[in-house]
Amino acid sequence: MITLKAEARDVKVNPKIIRRSGKIPAVFYGQGQESTPITVDKIAFTKLYSEVGESTIFSLVTPKGTLTALVHDVGLDPVIGDAVHVDFYITAKDHKLQVDVPFEFVGVSPVEKIGGSVVRIMHEIRIEALPAKLPAHITVDVSKIETLESHISVADLVLGDGVTTHVALTELVAVASGPREEKEDIAPVAADLTSIEVEKKGKKEEEEEAPAA
Repeated sequence: MITLKAEARDVKVNPKIIRRSGKIPAVFYGQGQESTPITVDKIAFTKLYSEVGESTIFSLVTPKGTLTALVHDVGLDPVIGDAVHVDFYITAKDHKLQVDVPFEFVGVSPVEKIGGSVVRIMHEIRIEALPAKLPAHITVDVSKIETLESHISVADLVLGDGVTTHVALTELVAVASGPREEKEDIAPVAADLTSIEVEKKGKKEEEEEAPAA
């Protein structure tokens, strides 16, 4: 199991000072644990978060001991996008969790080979499972979308052993879209200058024939 080390945090210290030292202010709470302020190394957390996301458990080594945790929430800098605060949720082995797990789309649909495309309607799904059973992602094989009438719904997903979802089984995950119709190039119609010249000529003659006022 992946491990992340945490240190106790003095809440009187300005968070900006903590961040300048290369650490991120954080807190952990959850099963049998009161909210506890900590700090984690920025580089170490960034690496861990890229691997586990918010749906994979890992070991959080704290002053209170090693705990099984999930990344529950990450506050991001609105300008540069770096993590500025993290919430860790402590789990219990016998307590089921509900988390949002991302889809991993694989394969090539036959409709893509004829100019069509696969439209991804859902990008993640909320599942429920014991911590040890939580998958990092749910695989969606789009090669099963064989015709323009095909689709993949929640009922078609393989969630894994001990994993359930309360999302309606009829909810669509991905559907086929037909090839784009290419508009025919229409050649611009040349203006009939002859009729324009005749009209101008006739108007001029009328003006010349008209008696002076």
